[in-house]
Amino acid sequence: MNDSVFLKQRDHIEGVLETIANRYIGDNPPHPVAYRAFHYKSPKRLKDYRYHFNINEYFPNGQEGQYVYAWGKIWQDKKTDIAFAVNCFGPVQLYLNGEIVYRNTIVEELDPDKKTIFPLPLEKGWNHLVLRFKKTMSGWGGIAGTGSYKRHPLHFLTPTDERNGQEGWLFSEPLDHTLDTIPTEDTENSTEINWLPNQEALLEDGIYNLSKFFGSDKNYSSIAWTTIHNESADEKQVQLQVTSVGPIEIYLNEDCVFRTEKDTNNQIKVNVTGGHSDLVVKSTSNGGSWGFQLQPISDDVYLSLPVKVEGTESEWLFAGPFNRSEDLHFEELLQVDTLIESIQGPTFWRVDEVNTWVRPYLENTLFGKWDYPLGVTLYGLLKTAIELKRDDIVKYCIKHIQTSTSLYSYSLWDREKYGAAGVNNQLSAIDSLDDCGSFGATMLMAMELSPIKDGDLIAKDIANYIENIQARLPEGTLYRRESHVDFMKDTIWCDDLYMSIPFLSRYYKKTGDRLYIDDSVNQFLQYKKFLYMPESQIMSHVYNLKLDTGTHIPWGRGNGWVIFSLAELLTVLPEDHEQRPELLEFFNQLSEGYLKLQGENGLWHQVLNVSESYEETSCTSMFIYAYSKGIRSGWLTDQEKYITSVNKGWQGLSKHAIDKTGNVYGVCQGSGYSFTSDYYKDDLTWILNDTHGIGIVLLAGIETRKLQKWIVTRTKELI
Repeated sequence: MNDSVFLKQRDHIEGVLETIANRYIGDNPPHPVAYRAFHYKSPKRLKDYRYHFNINEYFPNGQEGQYVYAWGKIWQDKKTDIAFAVNCFGPVQLYLNGEIVYRNTIVEELDPDKKTIFPLPLEKGWNHLVLRFKKTMSGWGGIAGTGSYKRHPLHFLTPTDERNGQEGWLFSEPLDHTLDTIPTEDTENSTEINWLPNQEALLEDGIYNLSKFFGSDKNYSSIAWTTIHNESADEKQVQLQVTSVGPIEIYLNEDCVFRTEKDTNNQIKVNVTGGHSDLVVKSTSNGGSWGFQLQPISDDVYLSLPVKVEGTESEWLFAGPFNRSEDLHFEELLQVDTLIESIQGPTFWRVDEVNTWVRPYLENTLFGKWDYPLGVTLYGLLKTAIELKRDDIVKYCIKHIQTSTSLYSYSLWDREKYGAAGVNNQLSAIDSLDDCGSFGATMLMAMELSPIKDGDLIAKDIANYIENIQARLPEGTLYRRESHVDFMKDTIWCDDLYMSIPFLSRYYKKTGDRLYIDDSVNQFLQYKKFLYMPESQIMSHVYNLKLDTGTHIPWGRGNGWVIFSLAELLTVLPEDHEQRPELLEFFNQLSEGYLKLQGENGLWHQVLNVSESYEETSCTSMFIYAYSKGIRSGWLTDQEKYITSVNKGWQGLSKHAIDKTGNVYGVCQGSGYSFTSDYYKDDLTWILNDTHGIGIVLLAGIETRKLQKWIVTRTKELI
């Protein structure tokens, strides 16, 4: 590599680590989640993150032969194909930017359970999608959306100026004829169609009519929250025009500035500091229509939402109902990442349209996302921060993790209410080890450095999932009984040692409960029975339980997960554990097997025993990591050859896999599995800066640096 980081940093490992970490953080700034308005009566997503268009439910009196159109849009940063999936309840057509791209076959029309997945060629910028559903005696509607919800949980936005920024699809009333022109960039009004769901303003006769939201029970109250902005630098006295039907209390930065038990329509004066301040109105039902209106009438003062919400022009967020006698606890209420406890149970904020709620959506490519590759990435970044004493990197990682964890309870509620959460698509719907173990282990490490909101709750839920919900064979072996893709069903993957063992090991360290460490030991011994190939001392990638055989293909990263996880387990496993000697022997066996397969450039190959396969970065990094820990911890019986291997491997990475700006090359993409090496060698290509490899490259560098220091210390001790 002519622009390798080695040419700039040579043997200065700290510089390499900083280059990689700085590049990653620069490319993935810590943007917050997006908040969008969502109309409750628009089509909702199912647990597989596809939209459910049950047209018969919307129009039970629809006539055979009528059509309903659904219209949404999605942004794309660059031209690309995405996997799109459709189920048909009747005849369905899909238009992309005005052109037809899908028409059902009779097989699909007559089988509503048949999912058809096809590539959807999106252009850079906005892409408008229109679905056409025709009513027949067989049904009306369909299911449409992402074909890969674990990795790409797509959400669509309403496509018109009138509702710009809301999440969801618009749909037409039943039509007796097809449209002459498929809508693309039009506004709602210019299409001459009444697009649903209908919008209904909360504001009625100059008053926010809260009975539309909460009913008229005399025991009810609600709160409304806005931000008042004083554009001058100094405190100024501001006049507010206040109208209410029913009792009202007004709070400025938690101080009550006005209270009345009667209807009111007058002006009040309040002192507002420069900048912005929280303004809260508590309204109370009088048994009929009840509500308020409040507007500043002073110059250079205005109201806006406390957090930016796309798809609404509302100035207020609303929540309730509460018991009228209940005191306000502002530190609990004035949050946008926490559920609000109402008299009817948990709730969240609404805007000033009926049936329209605020929902958070993670729209960053990586920052704030919870998935297993990012668990590895953040693990490497946190270790780098500690090694280099970079508190800024620690804060970045904590902020990423807390973006996920702070919305955990909300995301579970959102999933129950709307079908699929806009945040934490994996954490809120755990159904595999991939969804929880890797990132959960990194979260536990982060909790040793800083408090993490809801970290204990999440860790407890993950432990419960692994121990009590994830499928197991009779002897306790974790396996994949069900999956979101059929080919994974009834299989054992060596990857799953990483998806479980580091978490269980860290949770044992946190709780002291031997259940978790004993389970970790048992997993390794059971996986060895299914996947270990003793003749070559390496692991088969997958065991197919239906065929009762392993693949006998030693995928590089799969093997990396194994020895990496074994190193993590041995680090916390008590010295007197009765099965520690057996695991140490296994560690040495694997190490011997991998050592024989290290390539000429110091890197290992995508298929370990196929030298024609490409040099793969993530498995190389994990072998370096495990060898270094094994040497320093005294686990390896012949240290010198492994010291040579570590140094050769790290130099190979810095010369061939990392460029001078911190880009990481040669990391295999996420895999399926096969019984042939050709799939891994030819089809499973590498991706630049794939998150499966960035963190583990950092960890390899850290361990190489630690090993070099250990050698110096040991040499001094021998002199």
